[in-house]
Amino acid sequence: MLAIPSRIELRHTSVETQRLCLAPIDTRDAADLWHGVDASRAQLEPWLPWVPFNVDQDASYRYAEASALDWDAGRACRFTIRDRATRRFYGVVGLEALTHMHQSCELGYWLRTDVHGHGYMTEASRAACTWAYQKLHAHRIRVAAATDNHASLAVIRRLGFRFEGIAREAERVNNRWLDHAVFALLSTD
Repeated sequence: MLAIPSRIELRHTSVETQRLCLAPIDTRDAADLWHGVDASRAQLEPWLPWVPFNVDQDASYRYAEASALDWDAGRACRFTIRDRATRRFYGVVGLEALTHMHQSCELGYWLRTDVHGHGYMTEASRAACTWAYQKLHAHRIRVAAATDNHASLAVIRRLGFRFEGIAREAERVNNRWLDHAVFALLSTD
């Protein structure tokens, strides 16, 4: 079984890397979430089906509220990614679809466009995966990205995930079907 730490307790201790701080999403993050998505909409929309529904700060508030509820119910653990020194918001990394019986989850993430190219997503995702293995006691983490989303695929490869196959027409985004390259990383890898 997975072991889910308290979101409230973790909010005060967070997960830190050399440059970043990851903390559970809650409603205090709504404005940052909204501004991050809105500023990066053109780059996020081709890959993420939820972006067109994030139409205002209220939508981001509802997402933050749902994220807190999902954490508390043991369904997902989503973190804000912030600069460790300034606390500037960079994006989100999440452990989705927590499957307790199989000790598995799925990695998901997005980053503000204006901070691309600095290795932040690789650093944040690596920290989230390490946390999943050490704190949740996860055995398997799955991640998928559209076969033509080269930036996301590069992050996955840098993290050492192993390619498992192609899920054909796995997701419908902007009225088009996307094939997904599927990868996994085991705690024993």
